[in-house]
Amino acid sequence: MNSIAEIRDSMRWPAHEVKFTPLDCKAVEADGTFEGYASIFHREDMGHDIVLPGAFRESLAERGAAGIKLLFQHDANQPIGVWTALEENSRGLYARGRLMREVARAREVHSLMRAGALDGLSIGFRTVKGRRDRASGVRRLEKVDLWEISIVTFPLLPEARVGVVKARSTLEERAWLASQMREAARSLRMGI
Repeated sequence: MNSIAEIRDSMRWPAHEVKFTPLDCKAVEADGTFEGYASIFHREDMGHDIVLPGAFRESLAERGAAGIKLLFQHDANQPIGVWTALEENSRGLYARGRLMREVARAREVHSLMRAGALDGLSIGFRTVKGRRDRASGVRRLEKVDLWEISIVTFPLLPEARVGVVKARSTLEERAWLASQMREAARSLRMGI
């Protein structure tokens, strides 16, 4: 007879991967809501992966925002809120979430985010389709099965930021737009 450990070890679970993105903690509202990008397209992260447009399309269509978990540090035992909106746009995977203030860990996370001590988002996924460039070692993720998005301490993708558009002043909005135009110009120069 097989032990539970032997049975568990014989099962083939899909590989779970993670990708990190920093949060702009000034955008965390008093009620626990925040928004920004969980992933940015065409940006190589420190793990040498690039997520391509459309990579999340099927997962989002299948699960919707309610089916993607909001966790702390990728710990399935620590759900801390809900995603109220997840969508792909031309920039990346846009996320809007709400920390559940009734949960003790969510209150702690909220406080740490507002203080700037926690500044990262990280996607938890399984690669469905990807290809690695042998010369550069860069992997291009064409399709992923998105399971969760976590609030984390250490981000791998420094370009993405959370921002509450409705809270921006006209001057802030202009600065944000200028930064987006610089990024687009850089992408065009790089042939992305």
